[in-house]
Amino acid sequence: MQANGAGQELQTELSCRNGAQNGDSSAGEAGGEVANGLPTPAAAATAAAATVSSCNDNANSVHNNNNNGVTSEVGGGGGSGGGSPQLDVGKKKKRLSQSEEDVIRLIGQHLHDLGLNQTVDLLMQESGCRLEHPSATKFRNHVMEASGTRLRTAPERSTRLTLSISRRAKDEVLLLQQKYLEFLEDGKVLEALQVLRAELTPLKYNTERIHILSGYLMCSHAEDLRAKADWEGKGSASRTKLLDKLQTYLPPSVMLPPRRLQTLLKQAVELQRERCLYHNTKLLSGLDSVSLLLDHTCSRKQFPCSTRQILTEHCNEVWFCKFSNDGSKLATGSKDTTVIVWQVDLESHSLKMLKTLEGHAYGVSYLSWSPDDVYLIACGPDDCSELWLWNVQTGELRTKMSQSHEDSLTSRGQFYQCDLDGNLLDSWEGVRVQCLWCLGDGRTVLASDTHQRIRGYNFEDLTDRNIVQEDHPIMSFTVSKNGRLALLNVATQGVHLWDLQDRVLLRKYQGVTQGFYTIHSCFGGHNEDFIASGSEDHKVYVWHRRSELPIAELTGHTRTVNCVSWNPAVPGLLASASDDGTVRIWGPAPFMDLPDAEGLSECCSMDS
Repeated sequence: MQANGAGQELQTELSCRNGAQNGDSSAGEAGGEVANGLPTPAAAATAAAATVSSCNDNANSVHNNNNNGVTSEVGGGGGSGGGSPQLDVGKKKKRLSQSEEDVIRLIGQHLHDLGLNQTVDLLMQESGCRLEHPSATKFRNHVMEASGTRLRTAPERSTRLTLSISRRAKDEVLLLQQKYLEFLEDGKVLEALQVLRAELTPLKYNTERIHILSGYLMCSHAEDLRAKADWEGKGSASRTKLLDKLQTYLPPSVMLPPRRLQTLLKQAVELQRERCLYHNTKLLSGLDSVSLLLDHTCSRKQFPCSTRQILTEHCNEVWFCKFSNDGSKLATGSKDTTVIVWQVDLESHSLKMLKTLEGHAYGVSYLSWSPDDVYLIACGPDDCSELWLWNVQTGELRTKMSQSHEDSLTSRGQFYQCDLDGNLLDSWEGVRVQCLWCLGDGRTVLASDTHQRIRGYNFEDLTDRNIVQEDHPIMSFTVSKNGRLALLNVATQGVHLWDLQDRVLLRKYQGVTQGFYTIHSCFGGHNEDFIASGSEDHKVYVWHRRSELPIAELTGHTRTVNCVSWNPAVPGLLASASDDGTVRIWGPAPFMDLPDAEGLSECCSMDS
């Protein structure tokens, strides 16, 4: 085997093991165009490659040489010989595994992207690997450097690298599209039209795309063309983007996908974040925001497990709490017949009383904010047939609704659709409803009823269907922001997570004590990755959505915790309402160097 002919004679070899393995430096083509699959810098063009002869003529001859203890090693300036090639015959070089070769190629590609071409050349020579197939290097150089008139010849150069006619057609279409746009930018309309008619159209690859390209002929100037075509313009930027697209059609053994090492590192960082049970912050997607030297970990001290504030203004049991959609306010409802609206300082995370809404004779057991946070609905318990609609900004009562002075809204076996003035628009009879939820489509209402199920009711076409069926009464439920998941508090069973689209039970969360009291749970945290619920054992339980075991048990309340609410704007802020008459605000420990925050119990933190 000749050192200068290795790249041409083994055109069918796709891996670096079969290319120039373990000491075969494979200098590439004559004239300094290719060395180890890379464009050779002028300074490195004089490097000599030592050649080892073989007893066999097959493609495994290099490996046989290694087995016989004969190794050629090229010194790239790191030895004592002043940078001259050194031949080490006595030392047997280790045979690289496939994974080791892959790592070397990944490192080489990354160094090449950084412009360290001489370092890459030395790495490939010393390891005996080849970064990419010589024909792939020709292909790369052609795409980046060819003039517009010669741009179409690249697919023929790469024919043996692609495995199907359809892939070669995609190559050709992308190249011709670049050629067409460059002609247009240069003002060569006739040449561009010729490309469109004589080269692109006969391919019949994507007729709709051809029509779009023909519309660019009407662009009056280059800026208009770049804007309409979403194109970077003639130059290295658009050629690099074109090459990235073309590389997706080549096997990775021939040409690595662009920036492959960075892609793998990003995937590893993202996987570590997903597996971190306490990760509750939004980080930048790039690698610059993290350290690759350490595994990603979040301390539970960064989690909302510490009591930051206790609100004691209510004078009786607090049945419900709910943050506004923008996170700037908290509404709490109590057995003392009042609703208190609190202002949230989004910087200090402290709360202060803003308004008190009075007159709910039976107490307030449920609250709901309008999507724009202007209005607040207050409902009473089962024996109350009234509903209050408050304007939170003015503190005025907009509407008071009541469909029966003799019975409650739920016990008659029906529920109603009304406008903001309290006018009845529609009703649904025959079911006794425990809890309602309006989906984001603006037409579907989910309702849990006494048949231990959740049904969907469409008020446009007046249809209904079963979605969830439980074996025990559903005391309350809430739905995720995307409308896909539902969190149910089920009597004597605890908290269940359902997929509403697939209609399957996903998780049964453990630890919480749930009898026949109405307890409200919630989604929360960054990306709604966490779930929190009150409990009859006076605790707040927190789970990662993937883990059925609690990752935190928050203590401090002295009676049943009826409701929890997670701030949608501040992932580290959680509120809980209890029969002890208080509302607790939970946040991260105030000082990260303190021992575990008071009120945080030891708990399991393993993925289920």
